[in-house]
Amino acid sequence: QVQLVESGGGLVQAGGSLRLSCVASGRTFSRYAMGWFRQAPGKEREFVAAINWNGGSTYYADSVKGRFTISRDNAKNTVYLQMNSLKPEDTAVYYCAAGGIVGKGPYQYDYWGQGTQVTVSS
Repeated sequence: QVQLVESGGGLVQAGGSLRLSCVASGRTFSRYAMGWFRQAPGKEREFVAAINWNGGSTYYADSVKGRFTISRDNAKNTVYLQMNSLKPEDTAVYYCAAGGIVGKGPYQYDYWGQGTQVTVSS
């Protein structure tokens, strides 16, 4: 069992930056691929970024490529999402997730955090 807790969301102006963190409980964090997803009101949950167990491979949605960076620190049981050049369309609840295989589909992840709100004003 893995419990995930996100933090770092908030209100930011367009063009600004935020860094989200997701801390995992347990001693097996390094075994899991980690992903970030987001869900805006009235929309389906969508993939944002993912990273494999050792950080050697990363994946991004086209909409965030070049602006967002996913990273992890296995010693701290933490995965990060650095978000730069934020746009109003990035407004959503952001969720981190843990799974056995890195991928872009929500179904590939077994554990989810409660989410953190990111709001980008124009």
